Amino acid sequence: MPRLSGELVSMACRTLPWGVVGTAAGAGLLLASLTRITGETGERLSLHLLRAAVLAFATGLVFLLDDPARHTTSTVPTPRPVRIALRVALVVPAAAAWWTAALLLVPPELRPPVADVTLEAGAAFALAVAGAAVAVRCSEVTRPGPPVAAGLLTSAVLAALFWPGRWALFVPVEDDRWATAHDRWAVVLGGAVLVGALGSVEPLRRRAGGLRPAGGAGASRSRPLR
Repeated sequence: MPRLSGELVSMACRTLPWGVVGTAAGAGLLLASLTRITGETGERLSLHLLRAAVLAFATGLVFLLDDPARHTTSTVPTPRPVRIALRVALVVPAAAAWWTAALLLVPPELRPPVADVTLEAGAAFALAVAGAAVAVRCSEVTRPGPPVAAGLLTSAVLAALFWPGRWALFVPVEDDRWATAHDRWAVVLGGAVLVGALGSVEPLRRRAGGLRPAGGAGASRSRPLR
């Protein structure tokens, strides 16, 4: 079992889209580094740049479940929830290191409250992975990343522009709604984790579909000749 687990981890590590995630991480760090040249524009612009960096990295995370060999690996004995959880577990340390670097790039005097923006980042990352998991569960596509990335970017823009003010999520630090907005971010994070967990479960119809050929075809072949 230890040898099998090691092989599973190695295989998952090799199939992860490190190139896409790395490119998104680089773009995010570049945006975060721009906070050092904001001059007198202050904390508000730094917050916008940090949020843009989070969105850039989250856009890379939606490719986490891309798997060209998906229809081949679906027949292996390891359940799909375990395979998805393994991919997520492998990328979590990289995401944590990236977020630490992004925060350190922001000058301390311009850095927004770390706990609150970390909550925003966690919610965005969870939404990205949850969107990919739902796309995999509800379709047969092997590369859900591109459409989910487009949906994530569109949703972020629409939420920033048209989300009702009384339910605002993207508020500046000095806004009186800052604390309330982050209560909503906590709800978003919890909802994203729940949706992601439900989306990682194999659909029942596929399980049933996988059992019918074994029962039907196998029984007909074993029927004695008369």
